[in-house]
Amino acid sequence: MRKPTILIDTNIFIEIDGEVSVPERASNLTRITGKHGIGVFIHEASEKDLARDKNSARREISLSKLRKFPVIRNPKNTSAPLLESIFGRIRNENDSVDCHLLYSLHIDAADFLVTEDQGIHDRVKASPLSSRVLTIADALSWLRATYEPLNVSLPFIEDVSAHEIPAKDAIFDTLKHDYPAFDDWWKKCVREHRKCWIATTAGGTAGIIVRKDETSTEAGTTLPGEKVLKLCTFKVASEYRGEKLGELLLKQSLWFAQRNNYDTIYLTTYPKQRSLVRMLEYFGFSKTRLLPDGEAYYEKPISPNRLSCRISDDVFEVDRLNYPRFVSEAPVESFVVPIRADYHFKLFPEIGNIDHAPLFPELGNLHRSHRYGTPGNAIRKTYLCRSSTSSMRPGSILLFYQSKNASYIRSQSITSVGIVEAVNKAKSLELLLRLSAKRSVFSETELEEMAPTEDSPVKVIDFLLAGHLTSSIPLDVLLQDLTLNAPPQSITKVRTTAFRSWAAKLDTGYEL
Repeated sequence: MRKPTILIDTNIFIEIDGEVSVPERASNLTRITGKHGIGVFIHEASEKDLARDKNSARREISLSKLRKFPVIRNPKNTSAPLLESIFGRIRNENDSVDCHLLYSLHIDAADFLVTEDQGIHDRVKASPLSSRVLTIADALSWLRATYEPLNVSLPFIEDVSAHEIPAKDAIFDTLKHDYPAFDDWWKKCVREHRKCWIATTAGGTAGIIVRKDETSTEAGTTLPGEKVLKLCTFKVASEYRGEKLGELLLKQSLWFAQRNNYDTIYLTTYPKQRSLVRMLEYFGFSKTRLLPDGEAYYEKPISPNRLSCRISDDVFEVDRLNYPRFVSEAPVESFVVPIRADYHFKLFPEIGNIDHAPLFPELGNLHRSHRYGTPGNAIRKTYLCRSSTSSMRPGSILLFYQSKNASYIRSQSITSVGIVEAVNKAKSLELLLRLSAKRSVFSETELEEMAPTEDSPVKVIDFLLAGHLTSSIPLDVLLQDLTLNAPPQSITKVRTTAFRSWAAKLDTGYEL
């Protein structure tokens, strides 16, 4: 397998707004790529841009870090009109640098671009290049899943009270640095028995959300409704960034708010928390208030009503912004997706080997004898297969069927539901790597074994995890109600009415 190449935005090595975690994670990125022989490049346009930094001390430090990387030069005749025709308007020098970086991907001079620049991500969010533009967290997650799949322990969520977490836990170190009054605030959380979700690993607390029930009046939120869930603290330890823990914690919060009939969920954050803001906006949070010190409110409405859309709407966009709700009415189509038990565990580790899946799986209920790459924690996932089906569209419903395996309790049953985001074909190993990198749970060896070719491509299905069935649907029921005619061997389209007949088993907290 040819090793991929990575183009890095030089700004990831610069401290911005005091966020030291960015250059620290950039160093982790270069360490892992060096360990596995993956080529890392910088671009001459960003190198020149960095050389213009008026802060001479910072400029010299930054340039010294970059001298070890080979440089991708601009191709001849790369004019501004050409770049604008592909990537949109260029308004200033920074835009020009961004477009030159993206052009290197466009011509395949590099496989991936790693950047924290929101403007670059926005330029390609509706483009096929979007799967190849990674944040540092995306890149670390992909590298570890692909090249170090046995070195990352899978974390799980526990629901605890504040007094169960020591005030000296390392998860709080940077919070104490940023908020001098943290100790007093934490004592208040302990006295009030404030509830928390924590993501734990063998190494300790990897992530935490402190939550609080409020009314809209005390919260100061702008969305209507009186039952409000505040995420007081949303924190992932710096050494665990890139493990998809942010999505794991957000999933816990959104499923909880939806199931418990909240009207609004919100949190406040500062602009420097770029990765958090990007994730919140992707899942439908909107900035509703800006406080004088720059702290912003991000709110999301929660509704028990059935989600619908107009014929002209982009169904997946409606689903994404209203997550975890999704459109289940015609013309949305449903498909049963058979998946081998071992890969099922990789994609859905939180339900593992248990019989009845709780809505919010906790540490004590989970099968923990395996260790896999961490995108299994996430909302955004990828499924790989060789199905010939061509009717699947963004917004289609996926009904994951765990194939027969006596070692797994949920053998031969539908366990989980997903919503299609995109469907692509990989006709080469290099393209498979590019398409699956952001969400891969597959190792380098497993990808090589799939061996996609022009005549035998691999289908790459990006999807959002919508939920797990509280009680799986066994094969005999599926045969009896004519959802299936036989055990599925490949992706099988089913009647939308068949899905709706047992959709209540999702126990989602909203009407399907």
